[in-house]
Amino acid sequence: MLKNRNLVDPMDFTEEELDEVFSLAESIIDHPEAYVHKCEGKILATLFFEPSTRTRLSFESAMLRLGGRVLGFSEADSSSAAKGESLADTIRTVSQYSDIIAMRHPREGSATLATQHASVPFINAGDGGHHHPTQTLTDLLTIRRIKHRFDHLNIGLCGDLKFGRTTHSLTKAMARYANVHFTFISPEELRVPEYIRYNLSQKDVPYQEVERLESVIGNLDVLYMTRVQKERFFNEEDYVRLKDSYILDREKLRHAKDDLTVLHPLPRVNEIAVEVDDDPRACYFEQVRYGVFARMALIMKLLGV
Repeated sequence: MLKNRNLVDPMDFTEEELDEVFSLAESIIDHPEAYVHKCEGKILATLFFEPSTRTRLSFESAMLRLGGRVLGFSEADSSSAAKGESLADTIRTVSQYSDIIAMRHPREGSATLATQHASVPFINAGDGGHHHPTQTLTDLLTIRRIKHRFDHLNIGLCGDLKFGRTTHSLTKAMARYANVHFTFISPEELRVPEYIRYNLSQKDVPYQEVERLESVIGNLDVLYMTRVQKERFFNEEDYVRLKDSYILDREKLRHAKDDLTVLHPLPRVNEIAVEVDDDPRACYFEQVRYGVFARMALIMKLLGV
């Protein structure tokens, strides 16, 4: 029996495979009518042990647009996990009901564990503060559509870089391309983890760490904003102290390039002022749209349809 192909880490796909996924996604964007029956008779299971709006609904939208069906749950309390069932047994069971699984779980390493027990292709939809590879596919597709390249870019990542799994995954993925420079913008307490900095240093990928967005915004080609995640804090006082550290507003954007691309994985709290939404450089809702097409292409790739 052939081993299932899974997506747990953004590095699971080669650059060539990513290009195939993005080319397929762009074909879907341009010719959606050609793909409406590609997954007829197939079932996607969405197992969300953690709250989600965009990721869960975009997976469901993706499968429905491909002609498939969806089953699953949107919170752990509505599954047998509330009765003490192990994750391994949940995955073994759901594999009997579906053709492909997408799972979000609050525990780091849960996605790797799931692949050891899944008998169908598995997609990591976020495992704690570890990885969020399908958001990375979304981010990369958005950059490709808007910038038309992945190389020669100065990418700023701003906000919660310690717990922000989207920033970890995007950094790992973009570090593979030529002449990419990273600018990490965060308070000392929310710095990017040491292993990310170590990996960049080992690959001779240039980066800098700063605390003031205003000091670097004029140099950036892409600005990836993130919220300070309350659910990752053990101490509410620390969250309250740091939650408003960075707010992108019209005044700060005055100093940015005219072709800056502003991204955000959402949900937004107040780190991007509403007044920015009408700025042509604000691409985060366009990013949401591309997320559906990225996941459609991924589902097709893993199912081999």
